[in-house]
Amino acid sequence: MRHRMRGRKLGRNASHRKAMFRNMACSLITSVRVDEDDPTRPKVAGRIITTLPKAKELRPYVEKLVTLAKKAAPHQAAAVEFATSSEKSSADWKSWRESEQWTQWNQALAPAIAFRRRAFNILRDRKAVDILFTELAERFEGRPGGYTRVIRLATVRLGDAGVQAMIEFVGENDRIKMAGSAPTVSDDAPTVSEKEEAAADETAEATEETVAETAATEEETSAEEPAEEEKSE
Repeated sequence: MRHRMRGRKLGRNASHRKAMFRNMACSLITSVRVDEDDPTRPKVAGRIITTLPKAKELRPYVEKLVTLAKKAAPHQAAAVEFATSSEKSSADWKSWRESEQWTQWNQALAPAIAFRRRAFNILRDRKAVDILFTELAERFEGRPGGYTRVIRLATVRLGDAGVQAMIEFVGENDRIKMAGSAPTVSDDAPTVSEKEEAAADETAEATEETVAETAATEEETSAEEPAEEEKSE
């Protein structure tokens, strides 16, 4: 029994699954940065297509990496204060390297470097790590979670008819819900109680008119009945 055994095996052993998710995560992250001159560039940035079970297992794998990059962003921003714009190995850079300012910069940037090393240990791809800690960390800075979405596709995979799905980063091609706009009410417009009172007055007037017409009709009928009796006699 597989009690308390989390995750899908996907017909692979542990090392094979680890390598597969590493490659899929690198493919998804590197697809964010599209080079227009590259003939093998993806059609849509930040999106890959795979089978549905793989996409569901890849989603938490990638979102944990994005959270790792977001944790490094405040440390990188704090280190900018102590950084220098001088060219490396120049006289100004060497003086900054030996100053107390470099020590402060090093201490402020150390946690961010640790996060980068953890991400590189998982991905083993420098380009993917650079995109993760620059573009994706900035994109999802104010988002508490849910950085990717999985969309099931209608077409199955040729050969084995596997159910396909698309996994992509949110923020692109998002559906926008149009909020319904309520009609504006001016200050001169009658309120609900005033409308109800006006409707009640109209109903009362209509009732009085109906009663008056009914009484007049009855009087005319009673006046015509004796005349008809005299004629019959």
